[in-house]
Amino acid sequence: MTGENGAVSPDRRRFLTAGAAVVGAAASAQLWLPNAARAAETPLPDGVFSLGVASGDPLPDGVVLWTRLAPDPLNGGGMPDRAVPVEWQVAEDARFRKVVRRGTAQARPEYGHSVHVDARGLRPGRTYWYRFRTGGQLSPVGRTRTAPHPHRSGGTLRVALASCQNWQHGWFTPYADMLDQDPDIVLFVGDYIYESAPSATAVRRHEGTGEPYSLAQYRNRYAQYRTDPDLAAMHANAPFVVTFDDHEVDNDFAGEIPQDPDKQPHDAFTARLTAAYQAYYEHMPVRATAVPNGPHIRMYRRLEFGRLARLNVLDTRQYRSDQATSQAGAQDPKLTMLGARQKQWLLDGLRRSPARWNLVASQIMMAETDLLVGEGKQWFYDAWDGYQVERNQFLEEFKQVRNPVVLTGDRHLTMISDLKEDFADPDSAVVGAEFVGTSISSNGDQDQDAFRREWDPRRADNPHWKLLDAHRGYHLFDVRRDGIDAQVRIVDTVRRPTATPSTLARLRVEAGRPGVELV
Repeated sequence: MTGENGAVSPDRRRFLTAGAAVVGAAASAQLWLPNAARAAETPLPDGVFSLGVASGDPLPDGVVLWTRLAPDPLNGGGMPDRAVPVEWQVAEDARFRKVVRRGTAQARPEYGHSVHVDARGLRPGRTYWYRFRTGGQLSPVGRTRTAPHPHRSGGTLRVALASCQNWQHGWFTPYADMLDQDPDIVLFVGDYIYESAPSATAVRRHEGTGEPYSLAQYRNRYAQYRTDPDLAAMHANAPFVVTFDDHEVDNDFAGEIPQDPDKQPHDAFTARLTAAYQAYYEHMPVRATAVPNGPHIRMYRRLEFGRLARLNVLDTRQYRSDQATSQAGAQDPKLTMLGARQKQWLLDGLRRSPARWNLVASQIMMAETDLLVGEGKQWFYDAWDGYQVERNQFLEEFKQVRNPVVLTGDRHLTMISDLKEDFADPDSAVVGAEFVGTSISSNGDQDQDAFRREWDPRRADNPHWKLLDAHRGYHLFDVRRDGIDAQVRIVDTVRRPTATPSTLARLRVEAGRPGVELV
């Protein structure tokens, strides 16, 4: 697996964990024993591993290991204002009888005492267990998995697609079922937190007194979400591949333009972006290339899973033009969703891909959504429909791409579609498939009858839609050379801490045959 990674400047690199460092045999024998220097330091508060552990962005020879020291997670973390050494281990067994990599990372106050270990020297396609220790306290044990060998063409990749987890709308009960399904990776495509103010009528109330704007406020909001037990368990059992959408910062923001520029001046909003991106990095299992630079963060990247699948992870927020407000505006060729550099990066990655399946992780829906029943069109301008020319260029490109499949979030609905060469022509060629995953909890337990009354009349104007549903849950994919078998997994409620899961539908994408079918 290779990443499209830029260079990291020395002054930023000094804050990153030395994940590849391996201690010698003499040091390894004492790694989990307190030494005199440690004993002399002021003891850390109890409960430093309250936010659990996580892993992410697997490579054939490595994976990112994450934790954050936070004994008082909803009140700034509660750590002393100093760097803290954190020991880490990676083993081939859950009881750590065969430790294969180990080292020490620095949890620094500048980054909220988060730890990002880029553990390398691992074997491809293997399951590993990992843990951390500091101040005599042990973290929970995490399980992770490396990507297959770069030249492996067979096998199966199980991917769980998740998005949109609003703490106030309910518990994150779909993760309990996801854990049972044991995916190789979890692809999270945005809205990990919500920036909304606390609501007295919510299922679970947001911390704080209003929306987050400062770094401390965003840290507290992320910490609250990290305390959800089902989310924490899933993070500890499979590597996540993450990207953000709008609610990690501000609803419907575009680049450095907030939703309400009359209320958030440019300087104030760039300060908010700076805080939000740093808190995002601090709480996600991502590599050094994602260390923010002020109001900028590099999140688009590429992961390889042998010759079976290439995963292109997009950033559809940071480089986009401001949203259109009319149909004519949405067809302006100057509008961009990805920006020139990311657009060319994606085109190059699709054209040169050696993979059987070319997966695109897009935060927002690519297939058309015509909201107007009957003649005419009415689009969501925040989605790809609002950037028609650039979207249509990619659909044209898909005709030459081997097995393109787009994996999306944002809508709080399951919306599974054929991707058409030209959505203005219902008879145009099918060039790919898109799975818009439903939300983990956002929109809560929806009224299904009301949803049908609103959306079913639109089906005739959107013949490319194959499945439309409003239950909470996630999508599960088994990727093989001959096809992708997909399940829409749903739960009966998010209003309680436990739920009953089920399979709403099964679908399949055949290799060499664009589009998706119910089975």
